[in-house]
Amino acid sequence: MKIKANCANDPVWKEIYSHSSLPEPLELLLDIATNLWWVWNHEASQLFMKLDEKLWKSTGGNPVLLLQSLSIRRMDEIMKNEALMDEMHEVYAKFREYIGVKPDTTKPSVAYFSMEYGLCNVLKIYSGGLGVLAGDYLKEASDSNIDLTAVGFLYRYGYFTQSLSMDGQQIANYEAQNFSTLPLTQVLNSNGEAIVLEVPYPERTVYAHIWKVSVGRISLYLMDTDIPENSEWDRSITHQLYGGDWENRMKQEYLLGIGGILMLKKLGIKKQIYHCNEGHAALINAQRLVDYITEDGLNFHEALEVVRASALYTVHTPVPAGHDYFDEGLFGRYMGGFPAKLGISWQEFIDMGRETPGSNEKFSMSVFALNTCQEANGVSWLHGKVSQQMFAPVWKGYFPEELHVSWVTNGVHMPTWAATEWKQFFAAHFDKRFMSDQSNKAYWEAIQHVPDEEVWNIRKVLKHKLIGYIKEQFRDSWLKNQGDPSQVVSILERINPNALLIGFGRRFATYKRAHLLFTDLDRLSKIINNEQYPIQFIFTGKAHPADGGGQGLIKHIVEISRRPEFLGKIVFLENYDMLLARRLISGVDVWLNTPTRPLEASGTSGEKAEMNGVLNLSVLDGWWYEGYKEGAGWALTDKQTYENQQYQDQLDAATIYHILESEIIPIYYAKNRKDYSPEWIQYIKNSMSQIAPDYTMKRMLDDYISRFYHKLATRSAHIREDHFSGAKSIVAWKEEVAAHWDSFQVESFTCDKDLATSAPLVGVKYTYNIVIDRKELKAMLGIDMVVTKENPETHTLHLVAVHPFELKKEEGSKLYFEIHATSAEAGVHKLGFRVYPVNPELPHRMDFAYVRWIML
Repeated sequence: MKIKANCANDPVWKEIYSHSSLPEPLELLLDIATNLWWVWNHEASQLFMKLDEKLWKSTGGNPVLLLQSLSIRRMDEIMKNEALMDEMHEVYAKFREYIGVKPDTTKPSVAYFSMEYGLCNVLKIYSGGLGVLAGDYLKEASDSNIDLTAVGFLYRYGYFTQSLSMDGQQIANYEAQNFSTLPLTQVLNSNGEAIVLEVPYPERTVYAHIWKVSVGRISLYLMDTDIPENSEWDRSITHQLYGGDWENRMKQEYLLGIGGILMLKKLGIKKQIYHCNEGHAALINAQRLVDYITEDGLNFHEALEVVRASALYTVHTPVPAGHDYFDEGLFGRYMGGFPAKLGISWQEFIDMGRETPGSNEKFSMSVFALNTCQEANGVSWLHGKVSQQMFAPVWKGYFPEELHVSWVTNGVHMPTWAATEWKQFFAAHFDKRFMSDQSNKAYWEAIQHVPDEEVWNIRKVLKHKLIGYIKEQFRDSWLKNQGDPSQVVSILERINPNALLIGFGRRFATYKRAHLLFTDLDRLSKIINNEQYPIQFIFTGKAHPADGGGQGLIKHIVEISRRPEFLGKIVFLENYDMLLARRLISGVDVWLNTPTRPLEASGTSGEKAEMNGVLNLSVLDGWWYEGYKEGAGWALTDKQTYENQQYQDQLDAATIYHILESEIIPIYYAKNRKDYSPEWIQYIKNSMSQIAPDYTMKRMLDDYISRFYHKLATRSAHIREDHFSGAKSIVAWKEEVAAHWDSFQVESFTCDKDLATSAPLVGVKYTYNIVIDRKELKAMLGIDMVVTKENPETHTLHLVAVHPFELKKEEGSKLYFEIHATSAEAGVHKLGFRVYPVNPELPHRMDFAYVRWIML
């Protein structure tokens, strides 16, 4: 046998992550680190920074990774530092006092479902506004002591990290998260083993680990399918947020809905209200229906009453194209087994997701949510109106204005987004009850009595912090993608803390119109290059990797920013995340927002700016449509002058230039001997006292409780009483109406004046009488007189008024109705008469939208 001189196979490596173990005196730091309370309590984050400032920055402000990375020498130094140890105990005592408060049992308990949560930059399970809003909601639920449990995904790669190529092209980098270094804990059973959730998918079971994120007093449970028990096909379900094809989206929404409910059951968690944050979570109601049928012995219609009575759907999308629609074949592949569990046909089931039952429309998650949730809402007053228009086809007997679809305007978690300097200011000058009653305008009014110089000093500090952050964080990345080092140095030198700074930060979708400022580059150049009144623009934002138009906008802005006349005066900051957002929305002077109206459902970045004395210049859309106050910011009109969007863009751009030239720049630079503008400070005071109180997350959560949660909890408890007797009674009534709806007849329909020979006169009272014979129908009926007018441009009818008839008497099966109506205005109108079933147990008419129009 020949002996080889060298024989070795390829090395086999196993990655091992070693970290420090905290000594007993420091163990309480881990309690604070694994609860996101530290995110909005600056005493805690300051404490972690003091442990090792360099390490705090290198870990991206991750306290868990910081503690894991502390050297033994540094831990010894900390334990010998009496002042630091005393501070640690003080912070821990404050933390334990906060955590120890029991939930407020006077408010309904809530299960909250969302695809994403923006809680801090460390935990990358969010992409943008929807997630940040959900994260703020959890924080305020904790502060307000709500018994809330949230459900979502722990993404392995999350949303992408953005970098730019040399030519300004966006590069999407997906970086894996190491879960062991994050502020969360894996949910274990009594034996210390990982709990494994089993979710039945078609022809297979998908397994998921469960992770818990403590957000103050509440828990967020996250599902993770990237485990060995699953095939590669299924491990990727929780890899990326909004990644992959439509089948992957179907798998994700199946897991969020079906898996989310199964997870809560496995953990023994039951709530009064089930809240879908967007249509992604709509399938929670499919699983809830199955549970009521299999566990409580209800039939489908009874289960639907119970599920609907405790469910809320919040829509964040202002256009139909933004909702999720699935082909029947794909949807059937995953949901095909559910009709049998529900005791209904496939046609009946898929029609629950169609605006027009029986059609060949795709299955809409939003329509399914509307059909399985008693309540629905948009996220601003204007978006509520837009949503009524968008969802009107679901209830064809009613006009959009009549729908139950309501609204709650979004807000922001002030303790998270207000800079530390402002929170210290509030503590010094506002009422001591301010933090527990943030939407109380009387408390905010105190800013009007604070010396101008104190307000200006905070603004100066925050501007310098922003510029310091930009120079520290972006020098290296700019050197990589700018090419010319001297150009990078020139940019950094030109960023001027004394200039008027205007910020623009958001998702780069085309309707956000990030390009608007660059419509007339010559005029923009004159504004920017006025040495007497320096002004600089800072842009940031990501475009979805599949959105070529949005990526093109980023490239366009980067190219313009590199032109000699704009170098260092228009800056694009890459990788917009929560850390950058917090610096930007507090450090600029003006926040710019230019969406195509009415496509901004709400928007919250401008609200975050409000909490920091930053003034808004925005289109009257979303929240700013309600929030704008003269003398406290600036607005572009909500009116559409041109149908041609290109012309409208040019007009809006000209308006922005004019506002900058004639109002913003002159006011900002009307400085006194102390180097600030008293008029500018008054704008800040007006903005914070008149606008900011209405856009806190505290106000938003209070609105959800008063408008929806209490209503749902009360009705849900009522129909569940006595073994669901209320639900069964309503179902029996609906079945009777449905069986005999076509049987009633209009016996007579009269008016006291002859409308056939003479038109109605303005101001003259007319009396209409209708007699209906219900025949076999036992249910009570109601009648509306519906007055409409045709829009001459669109040739569509819009609602003028609805007048209910009065039931004068009931004789056997006959109902006698009467109305006295007076024409209020001249012109051509159309009258319609609408019959509908009446039951005081219904929450609203859309719950059972049976309508028959009758002829005069």
